[in-house]
Amino acid sequence: MAAEYYWCLEHKTVETREGCKALNRLGPYPTREEAAQAMEKVAQRNEQWDAEDERWD
Repeated sequence: MAAEYYWCLEHKTVETREGCKALNRLGPYPTREEAAQAMEKVAQRNEQWDAEDERWD
């Protein structure tokens, strides 16, 4: 099985499958680097969705 990486919301670090419980993490991501950028991706998506909401209103 290919490695999976997660961003832990509690510890603010990249973890493997054996890390914290799923409730406290984002992922899986295929690489450690992508997992490390998880919060940046979340921020980008939130900005995009906020802009779409503004256009909708």
